Amino acid sequence: MKKIEAVIKPFKLDEVREALSEVGITGLTVTEVKGFGRQKGHTELYRGAEYVVDFLPKIKVEVVVTDAVAEQAIEAIIKSARTGKIGDGKIFVMPVDSVVRIRTGETDESAV
Repeated sequence: MKKIEAVIKPFKLDEVREALSEVGITGLTVTEVKGFGRQKGHTELYRGAEYVVDFLPKIKVEVVVTDAVAEQAIEAIIKSARTGKIGDGKIFVMPVDSVVRIRTGETDESAV
């Protein structure tokens, strides 16, 4: 099993969720986060004063999938989150040793 974390632009969330749903992923976790990479933030003007916004708003989408579905999920995220501009985000893929569904006690692939 794999845990896929994708940091994306906020306005791409619905497209990513729909794309993951189309490949059969039924559950995910979404967190509002802030950060920067090569984009490096930007300056804004507020009431005549200029200030630097270092951390930009992003969305982190987390999903745990079986190994068989992992590549499809990654491709779905890439296709739906890409704008072609700086700041599109990143995808991190990690192995998952074990999963337990709290309600039923199911483990591993049956719990995903």
